[in-house]
Amino acid sequence: MKNICKTILSLFVVLNLSNSAAQTVADYGADVNEQRLVNASEEPEVWLSYGRTYDEQRYSPLDQINKDTIDQVGLAWFADMTTSRGQEATPIVVDGALYISTSWSNVWAFDVRTGELLWEFDPEVDRAMGLKACCDVVNRGVAVWEGKVFVGALDGRLIALDSQTGEKLWETQTFDPEMNYTITGAPRVIKGNVIIGNGGAEYGVRGYVTAYDAVTGDLNWRFFTVPGNPADGYEQNILFDAASTWTGQWWNLGGGGTVWDAMAYDTELDLLYIGVGNGSPWNQSFRSPGGGDNLFLTSIVALDPDDGTYRWHYQTVPGETWDYTATQHIMLADLDIAGEERRVVMQAPKNGFFYVLDAATGQLISAENYVPVNWATHIDLESGRPVENPDARYNETGIPFIVSPSALGGHNWYPMSFSQNSKLVYIPITENYMGYANDSEFVVSATSWNLGIDMARGFGMVRNTPGLPEQGTFLQAWDPVTQQEVWRVKHEAASGPAGVLSTAAGLVFQGNRAGEFVAYDDRTGEKVWSTLTQAGTMAAPSTFEVDGQQHVALLVGSPALPREGPGAAAATTLASTNNSRLLVYRIGGEIQLPNMPVRTASDVEFEIPQTDASNEVIASGELSYNRNCAVCHGSDSISLRPDTYPDLRRSSRMITEESWGAVVLEGELQDNGMISFANVLENGEAEAIRAYIISRANAEN
Repeated sequence: MKNICKTILSLFVVLNLSNSAAQTVADYGADVNEQRLVNASEEPEVWLSYGRTYDEQRYSPLDQINKDTIDQVGLAWFADMTTSRGQEATPIVVDGALYISTSWSNVWAFDVRTGELLWEFDPEVDRAMGLKACCDVVNRGVAVWEGKVFVGALDGRLIALDSQTGEKLWETQTFDPEMNYTITGAPRVIKGNVIIGNGGAEYGVRGYVTAYDAVTGDLNWRFFTVPGNPADGYEQNILFDAASTWTGQWWNLGGGGTVWDAMAYDTELDLLYIGVGNGSPWNQSFRSPGGGDNLFLTSIVALDPDDGTYRWHYQTVPGETWDYTATQHIMLADLDIAGEERRVVMQAPKNGFFYVLDAATGQLISAENYVPVNWATHIDLESGRPVENPDARYNETGIPFIVSPSALGGHNWYPMSFSQNSKLVYIPITENYMGYANDSEFVVSATSWNLGIDMARGFGMVRNTPGLPEQGTFLQAWDPVTQQEVWRVKHEAASGPAGVLSTAAGLVFQGNRAGEFVAYDDRTGEKVWSTLTQAGTMAAPSTFEVDGQQHVALLVGSPALPREGPGAAAATTLASTNNSRLLVYRIGGEIQLPNMPVRTASDVEFEIPQTDASNEVIASGELSYNRNCAVCHGSDSISLRPDTYPDLRRSSRMITEESWGAVVLEGELQDNGMISFANVLENGEAEAIRAYIISRANAEN
């Protein structure tokens, strides 16, 4: 009887959703409730949440755009963005509107039929917040619910906007503004709660995830991922157990464990899954000098979505010390494993292993490396723990070691996709490595990265070690049942991957940094279609239907314009320096991107200056550069993203101490996000960095 009632209810829901989707008059109402989100798989015409459905598979049943029609696909409309930093959001489409967020946490709403701009919201984030954002001032998307659009702003405000007008309805501050937290992830709405985490583990913070009432913005519950000071008591009973896996006074260093991206919700089991980040500092010897697993760092944690209580966890890297976050994309699926259908959680985190877990219990079912790995030989299926290479524990041996994957990870935040058509997972991967060495001069900083590793020594190891394997960026098709690679495609531009979408038509869509948007055959990896985008891509596409026509939308814009491959560009739009745009495609689309004005170089030709600084000063400048500047301007002062972060070796600002100080110490370019470092650098440190950059400029000249 229960199953019959459930079937009748499902049919009723499908009929209602079909009627809703058939509306021809756009109301921009974001009329999304719990029932509609739970049944999102029955409404392929729209894209209701970050991963389309609560299971975050990023798979669409739409098949109008297929291998027979793909050559007819063209641009239906586009919109230029006015922000020139990285773009990482997935477009949300519902009730006639398309919603995106951009860098600096701006939100845009468009009429999905015409591309007309409905409204834009600028939260006016203080550009000084860029100093606290480890990896650009990006935002991965919005959530919609009952006439509201929610965005997590970089400065920690969770903001509710009217879906029709963009008017701010409420906002709440999710963290202490005096602390080094940020928000870059997309919120999720589950059972009337807006769920949001935060970033900042490199800056000495303590991670948590919070649920706020979608109507009022009131805090409903909060789950801390790392125990705090024992003298203050613990917010959750499970933290008593977690504290036993830590040593020393980790709370004075924050501990890390920020929940800055991945979440998924199982409607059948009523479980919320979150991915937990790295330790703070990275080097475990400083944050937990006696070792230990350091729960719940680098873990998948299952919570009760009603009150945030702990249900189970699986830790990918006990005692992590390499920045191997488990904040990467979490997906749910039903897999046939050994003749039994299993409800599973899947993740390909930074550490290079692909995990399949039982969704109800967290039990490890299987794990194999999807990229080359040398920090561990394998995952022991009985204990669930990695069998580590002792030499990789640089923090314990005191001997530097080149580790693979690097802190960039085999797979980072870029969304993967599971196809119900092919039963494969499509993963944007990189093969890479990094040198790790203890930082003998490590001191806690409130304004710069707290790593506990000697970045300059690590870069030098890689630079001076012959015979290292080639690094590269790929799209990989992975069988989660057999735990084997099926196919891969190598990207020509190796500067980074992009998010993925798969469809019932046997297609896999992905942009790339070479300035292309590509569709691949999901069984073979054959390229079946591509178009030039005039920009690099990091974000994942979404697909939906408008008036009976399937559309695919993609937000493009990476920190650098394409410089190699078929889409290499030497020009930008008038709106942004990296050609940030929203592109919407359909069969029969005939819009052409405009010819772009030639880009004006930000740096003028000049004679590279000389320096009489001593080798000791230059060496100290290199150390300070790597601690404070490398994350944006590149290791060895070689910027891979010069359109956003200038290559300082080519910058006229370094000609004189005065012009250098005007930017670095006085904040002359603070409106561009380059704030003053006067409160970060000690006396003479800015000039030492300048001396180091001058030495690098002359070495490369």
